[in-house]
Amino acid sequence: MKILFKALCCGVIISCLFSLSGFFSACDDIRDRVFRLHIIANSDSPEDQALKLRVRDEITEYTKDIFRDCRTKDEAIKAASENIDDIRHKAQEIIKKNGSSLDCDAYVTRMNFDTRVYEDFSLPGGSYDALRIVIGEGQGHNWWCVLYPAVCVPCAEKDIGSALSENETDIVHDSDRYAVGFRFVEVFEDIRSFFTR
Repeated sequence: MKILFKALCCGVIISCLFSLSGFFSACDDIRDRVFRLHIIANSDSPEDQALKLRVRDEITEYTKDIFRDCRTKDEAIKAASENIDDIRHKAQEIIKKNGSSLDCDAYVTRMNFDTRVYEDFSLPGGSYDALRIVIGEGQGHNWWCVLYPAVCVPCAEKDIGSALSENETDIVHDSDRYAVGFRFVEVFEDIRSFFTR
């Protein structure tokens, strides 16, 4: 009886791993198709957090023309890279206009994100390409959105599903159903990044 029980448990575990492997693969595809914007505040002081939000508002407005004609994530990354000095200059101008002497930096990078919920969709944790703007020391809470497909850019005509398969769209829009899977993905990505450093 014990052997039968152990065999049944092994079968259930193997079945779960096989079903999660498809979910993991879909999460990898989502990360490969999405380009994110990440703005990190100098600190968590009310002034620095308010400044971060002002930078957010003006940068998303400023970049809508930069990303408007992008049809792929690679085009969005290329547009960000080609305009990085202008984006950095604009962010610095916003900071100065708001009475701060803080410096900022802007660059395109690949970085890890936790699973995040954004209004009516979620993104699995893991490594994403991102346009990152760091204000001052970059020690405060951050703000993020999706530049491609255009979700955070005002007047965007696309939604995140425009660049994803039907299964991937289902995953990002039904966070309650996939909450446990997202947690497994986060743990797996943490382990993977630990061994690939």
